[in-house]
Amino acid sequence: MTTHPLPVAEPRARFVDPLAAEWLKFWSLRSTPWFLLLAGLAVVGFNAGSAWDHYRYWHQYDARTRASFVADGMSLLDAFTSNGALILMLAASAIGALAVTGEYGSGSIRTTFAAVPARGSVMAAKVCVLAAVLTGFGALVAAVSFWSSQAILSARDAGVSIDHPGALRVVVASALLAPVSGLVGAALGALVRHSAAAVVCAVVALPLLPTFFSEDRHWSATIRHAMPYSAWEELTRTVDWVNGPYPMTVGGAWTVYAVWAAVAAALTVVAVLRRDQ
Repeated sequence: MTTHPLPVAEPRARFVDPLAAEWLKFWSLRSTPWFLLLAGLAVVGFNAGSAWDHYRYWHQYDARTRASFVADGMSLLDAFTSNGALILMLAASAIGALAVTGEYGSGSIRTTFAAVPARGSVMAAKVCVLAAVLTGFGALVAAVSFWSSQAILSARDAGVSIDHPGALRVVVASALLAPVSGLVGAALGALVRHSAAAVVCAVVALPLLPTFFSEDRHWSATIRHAMPYSAWEELTRTVDWVNGPYPMTVGGAWTVYAVWAAVAAALTVVAVLRRDQ
């Protein structure tokens, strides 16, 4: 009587495996930490620099301007400036795009998909790692920017604390701008699969496109309000300044953040399922 050994079932693939692989892959490039460091310093520098300008020229302001500086929202404008937001968007979107296109450019994506045939799991892991890293990066940059700018303004009795009305929203909105921008960059990278083209598309879609639309007409305001940068402007606006007959709402701004992040993440995953390597 001949006996046959029972087949041994192979262990099921776990999502944690591609997740760990993507985490190691993300930090394997020495340029990544340096890029994040330089980008973070640039963002904090712009924000602290704006506060320093107000500190330096404080004596030139009239009594009314000094008295209403905090009430007019100027302290929170220094907490995270528009220039700082632009740099954060560009840096995060570039990281997101290169995280995807880098593998296509080097050809290592074929090796990755050969090792893990479930392409969707690979890209989902990449999205998770990218979102986690950029959320932490954005939170750190936003917190340091707030602390440094308000510390400078406090020397003129113009700084505010985190429990000041609207302050926490400014910090959270600025922090989340990084992962949203990074996921948009990743989606563009997955669609065009070319580093330079993906970065250019991100520049056009994130900071440049909103400037072509205003709030004077309904159709124009609708398009402008659908942009992440416009959402950030609304979330960091702590004083009721109405720029047109069709202003944006805070709830709408948070929705824009969520929709862009979700759609970008889905596109990043689906793009590799619908196309060849």
